[in-house]
Amino acid sequence: MTRTDDPRTPFVEDHMARKPVTWYIATPADGIIEMSRHAGTPVNLADVVGKVVDHPKPCTNLWFDESPFSYFRMVKRVGEALEDTGIWPVTWPVRLWTVEPLGETGNWGQRHYPYRLLSHRIRVLEETDAHRALGAAGRDVLDVLQQQIPEQAVRWAADWDADPEGMRQREWNWAQCGRWAESVALTTSRARRESAAQTWIEHLARRAVDQALADTSASMYVYSYAYGRATGHAVAAQHQARFDAYVLDALRGVGLDSPAAFAA
Repeated sequence: MTRTDDPRTPFVEDHMARKPVTWYIATPADGIIEMSRHAGTPVNLADVVGKVVDHPKPCTNLWFDESPFSYFRMVKRVGEALEDTGIWPVTWPVRLWTVEPLGETGNWGQRHYPYRLLSHRIRVLEETDAHRALGAAGRDVLDVLQQQIPEQAVRWAADWDADPEGMRQREWNWAQCGRWAESVALTTSRARRESAAQTWIEHLARRAVDQALADTSASMYVYSYAYGRATGHAVAAQHQARFDAYVLDALRGVGLDSPAAFAA
């Protein structure tokens, strides 16, 4: 903000000092905007880096959906880039692109969606690291999802099968504290604009369990237990720099791997 020495002169915004906004779009690994694929008008961002792209079938009633793909949807909070993409089931890897909106832009409402923008024309600037869509600690989250959960899921299943009744009681006890920690994590994700990141992290954690136990005879109780442990570990990685040890331990279920430690 700048002003002259005359106190009657109002403040004037200094546009030159404003930090430029970066806008993001997430796609599946092939680079095609998923909603454009569903609409039958596929737009492949990988093919148009550095180019201007016009929407193949723009809506006429701004800014409301007239088709499954009425406009380009982008976000300026990268932790929300995986929201409303049309990608299902949740999978990894994805690709993340920075884009520049051109022409008229809009929004469904600044009050509820201040980080979102809609347009009918974009310039695709570049591809950026996809892990950023999983939050500020995206690299660490991927390590948990890809390296730690597959190995731990087998051990969690073995622990349950070795003492089903004991594990059921300990899981119930853990859940009383775990639900509180999950609520704290969800509130923090919303405040940090990483709600979509947390949703994807939880889905990917459960998928990692499914893959790890696919060739076993694990019961639904084992899967339920492993899902809870996996999502807790992954979400703890997402917020590891934000929470103290008490919350992180509650998410991860510290003590469940050692009955004596849990009882203490």
